[in-house]
Amino acid sequence: QSVLAQRAQTHAALVMPGFTHLQIAQPVSYGHYLLAYVEMLARDHARLGDAAARLNESPLGAGALAGSSLPIDPAQTAKALGFRRACANSMDAVAARDFALETLSAASICAMHLSRLAEEIVLFASPGFGFFTLPDSLSTGSSLMPQKRNPDAAELVRAKTGRIYGQLVALFTVMKALPLTYAKDMQEDKTACFDALDTLALCLDMMTAMMAELEPDGARMAAMAAQDGSTATELADWLVRKGVPFRRAHESVGRLVQEAERRACRLDELPLAAMQAHIPQLTEDARRGLKAETALRAHASLGGPAPAQVRRRARAWLKSLQKSPQKKKARP
Repeated sequence: QSVLAQRAQTHAALVMPGFTHLQIAQPVSYGHYLLAYVEMLARDHARLGDAAARLNESPLGAGALAGSSLPIDPAQTAKALGFRRACANSMDAVAARDFALETLSAASICAMHLSRLAEEIVLFASPGFGFFTLPDSLSTGSSLMPQKRNPDAAELVRAKTGRIYGQLVALFTVMKALPLTYAKDMQEDKTACFDALDTLALCLDMMTAMMAELEPDGARMAAMAAQDGSTATELADWLVRKGVPFRRAHESVGRLVQEAERRACRLDELPLAAMQAHIPQLTEDARRGLKAETALRAHASLGGPAPAQVRRRARAWLKSLQKSPQKKKARP
């Protein structure tokens, strides 16, 4: 999270295309994109913290399933061992593994987030996008083709997500039909938890290293952000501010997009006269608002990609993470 927030602060104004359906949608910034993952990881951190709080109960004193007839004090031993409390039911203490399942569920969601980021590294480093040139430390060459830079580290993070999912499903399958209380099947929880958490820790380390070293190609990002009428919505919004219902504004701007396609130019490259032929009330100010950088600055609402908003949020995250890097509620 700290690495992503630091990079977001540095690249708060670096324009990149935002995507829906993997099609160019609207301009955002690289910093705003990175902060999206900071937010996701914050929820992962909180989920793991919640799971840790719920499993913080001592089963000592539960015996095989029925507790003990000896004069023991489970609350005292729980306190001495550093647990929050003793388990309240001896059968539950022996038979339950939902604490492990919850931890594995939280780990799986976190791994899914890392896998999405890894997939984007693979995509964005490909020639079709060209947003990154992978450094040698994060890529490998081909055994046959000397020119290749293969994103092996990102691909392995993507693949190891399936391994973490597998441990969750494996333990669910172990537990799904076990009668209370104990059965030897339950020893499989150790393999599932330890392997999944070790794998997740490795993936987090690898993704931290990758995001710290990746340098974006700002010119390439900005060029793609200006393609395919990505700022058409800005023009529709301009018309709405002038009192035009959005449905009509949408239709009118759609005709302008078709005109730009017919002329094989970007929307912001259409002459004003050509635009006014379709939308007579358009002005030069509206036309200038079609620049990706201008559109980015205009999206200054809370949670938006305007550089000032991104810098503010990145600073808040860095301050929060610096103050309480290990606390569950480390959130601005």
